Amino acid sequence: MKDLITIAMPKGRIFEEAADLLRQAGYELPPEFEDSRKLIIDVEEERFRFILAKPMDVPTYVEHGVADLGIAGKDVMLEEERDVYELLDLQISKCYLAVAGLPGTRMNDVAPKIATKYPNVAARYFREQGEQVEIIKLNGSIELAPLIGLSDRIVDIVSTGRTLVENGLVEYERIVDITSRLIVNPVSYRMKDERINELVERLTSVMQEGVKLR
Repeated sequence: MKDLITIAMPKGRIFEEAADLLRQAGYELPPEFEDSRKLIIDVEEERFRFILAKPMDVPTYVEHGVADLGIAGKDVMLEEERDVYELLDLQISKCYLAVAGLPGTRMNDVAPKIATKYPNVAARYFREQGEQVEIIKLNGSIELAPLIGLSDRIVDIVSTGRTLVENGLVEYERIVDITSRLIVNPVSYRMKDERINELVERLTSVMQEGVKLR
């Protein structure tokens, strides 16, 4: 396809909300778009190719140029620190990163343990607080760590807080608010600036209209 734009984004909530935003911006996406099990989806009418990836891999694809654009949570951007540009805060998939643990417990005075999917973010946060901690990287079920004595605290994404409550945990500190961002490969931004800027303008317009309607 001539003038093809490749966009990497994760399946799930971000994918669905981003697809809705693109439709509101006037892009024609097929009705079955969100239900497809394909990992690469071509939308020839709009000259788009979508790569469906794990959330943490999206900035990697964009940095290495296999995707021109990506849609990634700010949590992933802070953790991965890839060489990409952030073009737009899409204001979707809102949540935040927080420190949580069992209620009424203190952190160990000697090298308290922090379990998280975000070792870089967690290490940086506690370093800024002047605390020396041991980071334990986990890939899933972070809430389990304090329950089985693996860690004093966890650092994880909080959306509604329901998962914490259901596992008997409480939030201790809020680290940073998270939304999804439109990111771009620096070379793609120079080579395909006209189409990319048009996309940004259309998305910005939709978002501004949404603010007016609230």
